[in-house]
Amino acid sequence: MYELPEDVRMLQDLAMDFAMREILPWAEHYDESDEWPWEIFHKAREVGLVNVNIPEEYGGIGASVLEECVISESMAYACSGIQTALMLNQLAILPLLIAGNEEQKRLYLPWLVDDGKVAAYCMTEPDAGSDVAGIKSTALRKGDNYILNGSKTWITDGPVASFFAVFAKTDPDAGHNSISCFLVERDWPGVSASKPLKKMGQHAAQACQVFFENVEVPAENRLGEEGDGFKIGMKVFDKSRPGVSAAALGVARRALDEAVRYAGERTAFGQPISHFQGVGFMLSDMAIRVEAGRHLAYKSAWEVDNGIRNTMSAAMAKAFCAEAAMKNATDAVQVFGGNGYSKEFPVEKLMRDAKIYQIYEGTTQIQQMIILRELYRSS
Repeated sequence: MYELPEDVRMLQDLAMDFAMREILPWAEHYDESDEWPWEIFHKAREVGLVNVNIPEEYGGIGASVLEECVISESMAYACSGIQTALMLNQLAILPLLIAGNEEQKRLYLPWLVDDGKVAAYCMTEPDAGSDVAGIKSTALRKGDNYILNGSKTWITDGPVASFFAVFAKTDPDAGHNSISCFLVERDWPGVSASKPLKKMGQHAAQACQVFFENVEVPAENRLGEEGDGFKIGMKVFDKSRPGVSAAALGVARRALDEAVRYAGERTAFGQPISHFQGVGFMLSDMAIRVEAGRHLAYKSAWEVDNGIRNTMSAAMAKAFCAEAAMKNATDAVQVFGGNGYSKEFPVEKLMRDAKIYQIYEGTTQIQQMIILRELYRSS
């Protein structure tokens, strides 16, 4: 019989209990206020539900990607905006965990574990989203420093971040082999950020533009060797996409539960609307998506945890779960009818929050391109 290990189930129970007690009651508030959820963040730190992928020797719990998935799904069930805000540290520090040296880890990981600070991942640019090789930011070597220039956009947690993992070209005329990754502190001269960008959904997960103007970055803040940035970024995706898939799954599951409850209570023509095939079959399809998505997301996590190349399975999970979140949320609004279009009911927010899963961490179409490439790689 398929089941999660006992320790993972215990972590899942802890995360779900926290989500229902500390996140769900505040979801509407943060959706309306657009504030970053500092109070919830610090509560989650106290119980060990943020910075979970930091190894034990640096003060974290050294969680596996599968363990990250159960936390992400549980938190996103309550509010995917808050979940994203709380767990973005785990994305931002993946380049450091993948390519950083001991000195770099000893310097920056305590900022998160001990000081409760936030980091952000700076890859996307105004003219380069899915096309990572198309980034235009440059970091040109000058003595013991690199001079960093460029701008990044849609940087989640950027408004509150204390440092950034920044991808830039060390040779502006070369392609993806010239990209390098740097740790850049927010208070360095030349670093600035815009006000939080207005978004359709996930309002608690503030995003902004980040600007770098002649920023002097010490060479010791480069992660790995020059030109390793693209390779680091692709390794990040293999570890981050299962968790994003699980978060999308949390939204899909919440939409299913809300629709099942409402369809069982709402009556028309003398019976619950769930008794009508037009509604009942929608609920059945929603349940199928949740179960299938969970297997895809958790399988891709298990593979990377066990040293198995998961590029294809992670892309499959991301594509399927993102589409499942959007479809389930849209169907939930349909089941609720006119009430689903009202802010007085939760499915309106679910639909707004779900859309971004089809876009960030690589669009659904990018995942399809990866899957196609992998099909021919293995043939």
